[in-house]
Amino acid sequence: MQIPLDYYRILGIPMAASDEQLRQAYSDRIVGLPRREYSSEAIASRKKFIEEAYVILSDPKERKEYDRVYLTHAYTPEKTGDSSVAVEERAMDSKTDLKSRTLGIDISQDELIGALLLLQELGEYEQVLKLGRPYLVNKNGKVVGNLGESSRAAQLTPEQTAQRPDVVLTVALACLELGREQWQQSHYENAAVSLETGLELLSNEELFQSVQAEIEADLHRLRPYRILELLALPMEKTAERQQGLRLLQEALDQRSGIDGTGLDKSGLNVDDFLRFIQQLRHYLTVAEQHKLFEQESKRPSAVATYLAVYALIARGFTQRQPALIRQAKQMLIQLGKRQDVHLEQSLCALLLGQTQEATRALELSQEYEALAFIRENSQDSPDLLPGLCLYGENWLQNELFPHFRDLKNQPASLKEYFADTQVQAYLEALPRENHQSAPQSQPNHQNHQSNHNSNVVYRSFNNHRQTPPGYSQNTTADAVSKPTNGVTPINETPTPAAPLPTAERFKNRAGAANNPARMTTTGIPTETNSHRRRKGSNIPNPQGAAGGTTRIPRQRRRTTPSNLQKRNRFILLTLGSLSGLLVLWLLVGAGVGLLQNIFFREPALQGEQLNIQINQPVIDIPDPNSQTAVDSGTLTKSSAEQIVNTWLSTKKTALGPNHEIESLNNILVGTSLASWQIVARQDKANNRYRTFEHNVNVESVDTSENQAAIEAIVTEQANFYENGQVNERKSYNETLRVRYMVVKIDGNWRIKDMSVVNKVS
Repeated sequence: MQIPLDYYRILGIPMAASDEQLRQAYSDRIVGLPRREYSSEAIASRKKFIEEAYVILSDPKERKEYDRVYLTHAYTPEKTGDSSVAVEERAMDSKTDLKSRTLGIDISQDELIGALLLLQELGEYEQVLKLGRPYLVNKNGKVVGNLGESSRAAQLTPEQTAQRPDVVLTVALACLELGREQWQQSHYENAAVSLETGLELLSNEELFQSVQAEIEADLHRLRPYRILELLALPMEKTAERQQGLRLLQEALDQRSGIDGTGLDKSGLNVDDFLRFIQQLRHYLTVAEQHKLFEQESKRPSAVATYLAVYALIARGFTQRQPALIRQAKQMLIQLGKRQDVHLEQSLCALLLGQTQEATRALELSQEYEALAFIRENSQDSPDLLPGLCLYGENWLQNELFPHFRDLKNQPASLKEYFADTQVQAYLEALPRENHQSAPQSQPNHQNHQSNHNSNVVYRSFNNHRQTPPGYSQNTTADAVSKPTNGVTPINETPTPAAPLPTAERFKNRAGAANNPARMTTTGIPTETNSHRRRKGSNIPNPQGAAGGTTRIPRQRRRTTPSNLQKRNRFILLTLGSLSGLLVLWLLVGAGVGLLQNIFFREPALQGEQLNIQINQPVIDIPDPNSQTAVDSGTLTKSSAEQIVNTWLSTKKTALGPNHEIESLNNILVGTSLASWQIVARQDKANNRYRTFEHNVNVESVDTSENQAAIEAIVTEQANFYENGQVNERKSYNETLRVRYMVVKIDGNWRIKDMSVVNKVS
């Protein structure tokens, strides 16, 4: 068969190379050997080609004639499909004129491995596959010729059989290198096909276990890239996207979940894999995320549970299935034992029409930015519902929906959600909140109250629903048409004839509550009327802080004039006795003091005396185990540096040998706290710890009212220990520019987020 090679490429020199460069190239090629897995016969065959190229090019006469033919061929259009430049046909007699020689190297079957080795070293991986695979496919010893076309048939000689493992190795290595090239070009699925081809070849031949392990390692590291590439394909590519989901499930099973400690050999630690999951969410639909994360939450996995909650809320809202939102609310109860999810619980209760429960959950939340927004947009309302509704719409559209492939451009309208008949039917079937029961003082309303689950949100967004039979509708016309000063939700521009926006509708509801004669659109009296209850019923606590109820006694004892006189006499007698005892105690105390001054006089002290108490130190003594106090005043570069140093000091203790994980609560909040707690717990569970040395230089501080952004240069030298032994591979010393997002909570600065801007060194 013919091999597309030329002597200059074999030696790795340009055509204009000098004699000295030629000798040096020859020496380097002879000394440089291929991988140790190759046999001595393969190495000898390679050496034979190199020596022949050197012999031709080192002879001035031969080289001159070769250059002429070489240039003629280089600038002559090829008539065949192969554009490679080749050398003269070595099978011809050496005395034959070079002019008559055809370009290309004709080789015998025994010389195939040497030629493949040279092509492999030159990066001609496609040529190696083109020439080597047909040779291996023939199981009966038939030789397959150039370009995969059958040539003369012959039985393989013992020498040819002996070189088969070398050919297998060369083809497999070509697949490996070709896959790496495609990986670098971001053709991840093509790279996987090349790698799997090489692995399958070696596995079928049961050869070279070390090379198989090398290819398998690359496939494991490539898998996250493949998953992203496959899931990002158009939705019409169903089979390919399903393959991506299968690969993702394989990785999750090997890692024992999203936040598991298993090894999938991808090279991603827990934090990296969490970021990977966050990235791939943008390529999954809401239904795909629902199925995936709900299944993963059963491992159990806190992260998967949280993501499943988001998918349930998004799917329940957009597909008008409140049952999914109720399921999300139940899952949040479990999460609430370990982290603050009161804001999400409040939003779920709102979407289920449970307004008082939504308000109570909101009061327990520590999401201060969200609470500030909600309060700001509820200033003219007796409760927080207007702001909560506006926040809910913004949260759904701007924070939740963008994480789902099919919801990125989906608008969020609570009005349309509550106007849906399927939503209305489900909400009315829900058990009613005790504190939101309808009044029972009017007998003709009892049957209305027992059959319907009315709630404020449902009524507020259901202006177009027909009144059920037996209900009165006394809502005045101006309650719909009169504009108010409420906040208008995004994407809604109210007109006098249109239904009012979320916040305005809630303000109208509050105004109606102050008028006992006004009824809601469903005919149920407002909350003001609901306070008129029978004796023995539970009514809301006026303070509202504890959410408790006050019991009204059923009977009260009748008070008569004679009983009143006896009670007054008893009270006067008691007060007189207490007054006499008080006077007697004062007289005795004064007498004792006078005797002490006469018989036990002490030297008089001059000037103003210190107020020193035995149970209180003169100065504050700091707790030696306490964290360094973070400046809670105006944030300057100095105080910002103190915040960063406090975090780095806390990081030392949390990830150090003592694993003081609780110390993270003193400086971190939100997602940063959750992420670092996971890292610290994983280190502790796997008998790992780290030691750090830090140097901090704050570059800039950008502050607002209760939050700030700190940008600092941080040098971190870390030693990573596993089972008491330092792991040099995981240890590092690097300088990074880091941005810290801090927020003031209860007068103290806390870090809510941090990100690496760039690597300095």
